[in-house]
Amino acid sequence: MPAGTLYLIPVPLAEDAAAQSFTPYLVNAINHLSEYIVENEKTARKFLKQAGLTIPQSQLVIYDYGKHQRNTDLKEFFTGLLAGKDTGLMSEAGCPGVADPGADIVAEAHRLGIKVVPLVGPSSILLALMASGFNGQSFTFHGYLPIDKEQRSKRIKELESQAERLNQTQLFIETPFRNDSLLAEILKSCKPTTRLCIACNLTAANELVQTKTINEWKKQIPDLRKQPAIFLLYKS
Repeated sequence: MPAGTLYLIPVPLAEDAAAQSFTPYLVNAINHLSEYIVENEKTARKFLKQAGLTIPQSQLVIYDYGKHQRNTDLKEFFTGLLAGKDTGLMSEAGCPGVADPGADIVAEAHRLGIKVVPLVGPSSILLALMASGFNGQSFTFHGYLPIDKEQRSKRIKELESQAERLNQTQLFIETPFRNDSLLAEILKSCKPTTRLCIACNLTAANELVQTKTINEWKKQIPDLRKQPAIFLLYKS
């Protein structure tokens, strides 16, 4: 029996953002699937309900790929796929495999010769880049910066230099409760004319996306506590 197909299903980035996140093809896809590999079962079930799942959730087979299940043998997640069952992969938010541990599942699928189909949906990284006004031809996403203040300041200066030297947009993130301290370090470490875009609560009703110079940001510093945000540096 041929293996099933692994569908990569994006999940809304924010509460009440379902309408901005679904496509008709995505809705059709989830109503074709009865098995899922997910990072967060509660989030996944909520998403499927919002998307208009017609299959009773009690009939679904859901493999939990949460933080307590990582670094284990991946074979159990592929039981259905190897038996010919099409399966969906879902992150906690955004696109599976992009700044997301689901990349391990996708890599294993390729090793097993399983077809992988990415579906269209929201990616905070690309949405932030689109809205920044920065270079979209050359950019790098760095994930989290060091927590240590000295190392973090050094890294920010390196990214600023890289942005200018390569004419390249530099993107990075932080845990929401540390956003304000990261922003303070950016404003302290970067040159006044360097441009910073802050993209916060993307697709939510209180979305904030603004691009200003470091000097302009210092005049009015936003409160980013406990809010998901992406930071972009650029200096052409």
